[in-house]
Amino acid sequence: MTSWFERLKVNASRTDDKGDTDTVRRIVSELERLDPARARYLAAFAYLLSRVSRADLKIGPLETERMGEIVQRVGVLPESQATLVIEIAKAQSRMFGGTEDFLVTREFRNISTVDQRRELLACVVEIAATEDGISAIEEAEISKVARELDLTHDDYIAALQARSSERNVLRNPARGPATQD
Repeated sequence: MTSWFERLKVNASRTDDKGDTDTVRRIVSELERLDPARARYLAAFAYLLSRVSRADLKIGPLETERMGEIVQRVGVLPESQATLVIEIAKAQSRMFGGTEDFLVTREFRNISTVDQRRELLACVVEIAATEDGISAIEEAEISKVARELDLTHDDYIAALQARSSERNVLRNPARGPATQD
């Protein structure tokens, strides 16, 4: 019987029976020391953080740093592994985006619990708030992610309310975007 990772190498260019996308498989291969199911979860989680970060067409250094901290905390990973996961996820997100966004989100939905999906939603809102507040474009992407994860509108609103002071659509335009204190 072949191992899960051997199958990934043989079938690297197509989706296998577990629903892995090429993006998730590439990140998983970097995390071979972890349990494969945990690696898949973290790969998809990190990709979705970068998806929302990329919504405004740039992933800033503060967003990258914060994503690494979140992946390190959620994945209980050493900083070096968390950084690797984020860098690969960012690269995959930049290169493939679009359809891959939906595929990875669907995979995350299929391998996670509702509570884990809510945790992810809170984390993507946190990432969006990291640099210059949460833009309307980022809010729209967060809304798409929430819908694709089969979360309710109430879940989406609750995640945004936790960072309502950082939502640019609720700010006085004369004050400009949020700044880091």
